[in-house]
This record gives sequence, structure tokens and C-alpha cells, in this order.
Amino acid sequence: MNNANFLEMLPSSSIAKYSGGQPKNGLPFTGYPRQHPSEKNKLILVNDPLGPGPTVLEFKFEDVLLVEEIPSAVNEAGEGVPMIKLWIRKGAFGVILEPFEVNDPVKFKAKVREVRERFLQNRPRAGL
Repeated sequence: MNNANFLEMLPSSSIAKYSGGQPKNGLPFTGYPRQHPSEKNKLILVNDPLGPGPTVLEFKFEDVLLVEEIPSAVNEAGEGVPMIKLWIRKGAFGVILEPFEVNDPVKFKAKVREVRERFLQNRPRAGL
């Protein structure tokens, strides 16, 4: 699915295509967009799809404020992965699905801290 097709799927009544300026009531998330396979009111965003540990994020369409097309990610073979930036309403609930190796007991508090720090380091700061 390319970005144009994905953007056409979004409910146009509540979502605007990105027009510049950061929305005051939203936070940006970037990744490769997919329609949720079983829940039509949700979308999946694969953050860092070509990285060593991509993270899958899930949001409701009603919480998407703006959509911005950004340059595609390109792998070593030159194949492109379409990317978008979604501005999600502050206070909305999302789901993080992240792969992990089943080896030692998972330390959830440490894992949550690690995920939070990874996402916050890529956030634009207010006023910049």
C-alpha cells in the first residue's frame, strides 16, 4: 500500500493532510503505515521498519490529527519503504508491540523506560 492509498483510507472528516506548523494538541510518530488487519477503526504504524528492532504502534483513526508524507526509507538493495508522520492527539491511548527474545524474564519497568526514552529522543522540542 502506498501513502496515497493509505491517506485515502483515512476518514477525511476528522483528519487533515499536513499543512505546516506543529499542532499544539498532538505529538508526531513516524513509520510505515498499515491498515489494522482485524479492526477497521485502527491503524498500525511500523516505527523504524528497516532497523534491527522495528516497533509496531497501534492507534485509532479518530486520534489522528494530521498526516505528513516524509521521504521513504531505503534498504541496502535500494528498495523504498513509504513513510509518513502522524500527529496523534495528546491524551489518546496507543499500543506498543515490540519483539523481544524469549531468554531471560523480561524486566518490564526497564523495558518501558527504554521505549519511552527512544521515542522521546526523536521528538521535536517545543518552540523549535
